[in-house]
Amino acid sequence: MMLNKKWIWVWAVILLAGCAESKQQEAVHSPGEPSQKDWALVIHGGAGVISQDMADSVRQAYRADLGEALSVGEEILKGGGSSLDAVEQVITFLEDNPRFNAGKGAVFTHDGGHELDAAIMAGDSRTAGAVTGIRTVKNPISLARMVMEHSEHVMFAGEGAERYADERDVERVNQDYFYTERRYRAWRRAIKEDEAQSSVLGDKDRSPAPAPSEGGDRKFGTVGCVALDKEGKLAAGTSTGGMTNKKYGRVGDVPVIGAGTYASDVVAVSMTGWGERIMEAVSGHTVSAYMKHKPASLEEAADYLLREVLEPGEAGMIAVDRYGNMLMDMNTPGMFRGMSDSEDHREVAIWK
Repeated sequence: MMLNKKWIWVWAVILLAGCAESKQQEAVHSPGEPSQKDWALVIHGGAGVISQDMADSVRQAYRADLGEALSVGEEILKGGGSSLDAVEQVITFLEDNPRFNAGKGAVFTHDGGHELDAAIMAGDSRTAGAVTGIRTVKNPISLARMVMEHSEHVMFAGEGAERYADERDVERVNQDYFYTERRYRAWRRAIKEDEAQSSVLGDKDRSPAPAPSEGGDRKFGTVGCVALDKEGKLAAGTSTGGMTNKKYGRVGDVPVIGAGTYASDVVAVSMTGWGERIMEAVSGHTVSAYMKHKPASLEEAADYLLREVLEPGEAGMIAVDRYGNMLMDMNTPGMFRGMSDSEDHREVAIWK
């Protein structure tokens, strides 16, 4: 009789353990938990006041370019490539495209030259690389990655960045490579506006420059990419030619880690817009910290940044979180953008 009671207790323990395991499995796979995508990719080509009156041929060309940029990243991520590779190659494609204010399409500085900035960051290791004031590097995003992976520093600037490029196997060009007639005309208009304002008000009485816009000479121009790969690693990258007519050594948000470019174990973010405002809000890090410590969803964090911290007309952002949730949002009228994921969701857009 005692033996029977002993076995009854054994079987009771086994049954209870089985019930507990079943409940644990139900918790892990509960409907409320976010699903995990194999990979995800989001890109942007600048935000601002983008005229909807643009010619159909121009509109179609922008959409085609964004679609092709997505294809570059999709091929890498579908094949099991890293998020860092996808980010670098997508941005390289956009840097080589004169439609966008990065690389080949960079705007002119006040002095009539070109100074380019770029940054890249790996979320899993929280390592980053950035360059600013680049003048002879064809693809600044590649040099930024070299800074991250091969140097003990995070950022090189101006002459130092050029010297670092001398030590690396990176393609170089002269300033003429960056010339485009469209950017040159915008620069000349901006110079004339500056001269007219100076003659009327005097340098000391000049008001701060207005927010740049796609419709005017001062363009919100940047390209960016964020990605999640099959290993669950996040990466972010951004590249820009800066502001038309920007003054002596001005640095925007793009190469400032935590501002225009940021990646953590929670989210990867790339910003575009009025660089000074994006820096002041430490925008990329703000999104990550809000998600991690609130806690909050990606959409809630973006809404907080764009509508409670920043002012209307100042910025756009793209992001992807660790589950592959994608976001393209802005408080500007438009943003060149696109996204794609392993669940066959693919979209390219310009306006809201």
